[in-house]
Parts: sequence; C-alpha cells; structure tokens
Amino acid sequence: MSLLEGKVAIVTGAGKGLGRAFAVDLAKQGAKVVIVTRKDLEGLKKTYEQIEAIGGKALWLQVDVSHTEDLSRMVAETTKRFGRIDILVNNAALIPMRKAFNEISPEEFGQVLNTNVMGAWLSACAVFPSMKEQGKGKIINIASETFFTGSHGFAHYVASKGGLIGVTRALAVELGSFNICVNVVAVGFTETEAATALVGGDVKKYDVSRTPLGRLGQPEDVVGTVSFLASDAADFITGQTILVDGGRFMH
Repeated sequence: MSLLEGKVAIVTGAGKGLGRAFAVDLAKQGAKVVIVTRKDLEGLKKTYEQIEAIGGKALWLQVDVSHTEDLSRMVAETTKRFGRIDILVNNAALIPMRKAFNEISPEEFGQVLNTNVMGAWLSACAVFPSMKEQGKGKIINIASETFFTGSHGFAHYVASKGGLIGVTRALAVELGSFNICVNVVAVGFTETEAATALVGGDVKKYDVSRTPLGRLGQPEDVVGTVSFLASDAADFITGQTILVDGGRFMH
C-alpha cells in the first residue's frame, strides 16, 4: 500500500516549481490531488498532465488564496469530486523583487504578507471544517530558510515567512485537540523557475560555499519531507519547522 493511499490533498501554487513537485509526489504516494493557482493556468495544466501520466487522479482549479470565496469554492469542488480533504500544502507565495528595506512601499509589503501569511491562514480556515468532521488532518506550510538567516533586499519576504512559522505554531496549539497536525517545511535555495529569476537567470551565481552539502537544492530533495508530514507516520508531529537546506542553517 502506498504511503498516502486513499488520502485527498490540496496543493496551492501548484503551477510550477516546488508546488508542481509536491503535487506530483503526493500523487505518486497514492493521494488524489487538487491543484490550484491564481494565474498560471498553463503551468497548472502541465502539472495536471504529469499527474495523469503516472496514473494519478487530480482536479485543477483557479484559486486566489487571498479571496475567501475562491477558497470556499475550492473546498466545495474538492469534496464534491473526492469526498474529503486530508492534506493541505500551503505553497502559494508571492516572491517579490529585491529592494532595500526602506525602498519597499507599504503597499508592496502588505501584498506579500497578504498572500504569504494571510493566504495560508485563510486556506487553513477553509479546510478546517472538513478535517474537524473527519477527526484528522495535515496542514503543511512552506516557508524559507531565509527566515533564519536573513536575506539582503528581502525584508518583506523574510517577514512573511517568519509570520507563516508563527501562524503554524498558533494553529498547531488550537487544532491539536481535533487531531490536526500543522507543520512547516522551510526550504533552502532550490533550483526552480522563481529561484532562477532571483539570481538573474543563472543559478550557478548562487554561492553554495556556506552549504555543507555543497550544492543547490532540487525539488526532489524537498518532496519527501512534505509527503512524510502528510502521512500517518507523522501523526505525533505538530508545530515543528523542518529545514531542508543542505545544512546551510543549523539550530
């Protein structure tokens, strides 16, 4: 029996990069997967095709995680198609342009927090009734190693990922009595489309000298941690932050 056989997972921000990798791996592990994104519908369809190609079952939806009406529709469509919601992977995130901290506009700072923190909180609120009713659930929030190390010109993004870790801990306390586990995977610099854009189109520019494993992370380095936290094997793990960064930050 596969690790996640019979489970139903929702992955936000699944149109490319890590979101696509999470969705495909969850399907490989036996889960039925609902994949959503705000605007990258062509990418989302490619994710859907990859899941279908390995014999998985999936549903794709256009969803803005900062809009409660979209999230209500996401939950309704998921339960209509697959009957339940076992897993939520909050991967959707706005990755802004780098700017000096005092050059970021209040509007841009707020927009990043709105998507990266409030969007994850709203998504958790949306799936909570289903998880509560069935007496179990797993919520996995995708944060960043930058919260622990800081990052030049990234005050808004780093703050948002710290906020996400804070929300995770608060939810872990509140949802524990419902047998819902809430954890964070904090990802180091990983070779994706977004990361490539951050370093000017050439990932070789990224300095790996501070990374003990001496290389860039790949999506396949991260997916196993997410699928593990989504599984019954992690039923006694909640409120935790697991870094997957090649050892760049140790705590």
